[in-house]
Amino acid sequence: MNSVIIINGSPRKDGNTAKMCRAFAEGVKLQLQDATVETVNLYDFDFKGCRSCFACKLKGSKNYGHCSVKDSIMPILEKAAQADILVFGSPIFLMDISAQMKAFLERLIFPFATYEAGYRTIAPKRCNVATIYTMNVPKEMFPETIVANIESFIGHVFNQPKRICAFNTYQFSDYSKYAVEVFDEESKRKYRDCIFPVELEAAFNMGMKMAENIE
Repeated sequence: MNSVIIINGSPRKDGNTAKMCRAFAEGVKLQLQDATVETVNLYDFDFKGCRSCFACKLKGSKNYGHCSVKDSIMPILEKAAQADILVFGSPIFLMDISAQMKAFLERLIFPFATYEAGYRTIAPKRCNVATIYTMNVPKEMFPETIVANIESFIGHVFNQPKRICAFNTYQFSDYSKYAVEVFDEESKRKYRDCIFPVELEAAFNMGMKMAENIE
């Protein structure tokens, strides 16, 4: 049975990132009815990023290629490493992925990216990967150089991610309650009503396409 793990790095379980992840999952399920699709909300877990202990690089150690920190996120790291399709969804905070997503990727990626010749990857599977980003700014402000950097590490260890984005997102349920002078609520609402459904469809179609091409 094929395994699809979707990692939601947003604090909101029903926000824009979660909706994009859900659309991707629906696309997968339409194509592969018997696939196991699991969504993990990182904010449900108490964990930290890499501690730089280098246990995963210790010669002859049982921890070689594995994170040695035994905490609540460890079972998710193990599941992610065995997935057929792996999805990382994150809002853009301060022009970068969320801190929780960064911490998770440190723990997942670094043990598999060895210091052997050619930085050989020892990931158990070269799974297919998608990245989903949501942000309240227009496309021209997307921090592509920053996210391309982390995607290069993901691509080295697994496969180069397929990227899906949602721009200019609607942030508040009631804009009148917040001090928001730099964004126009009306234009945000129009984007949400007209463009966000197209972005959700793109996530759905990507899920279908990746499921169709699963090995």
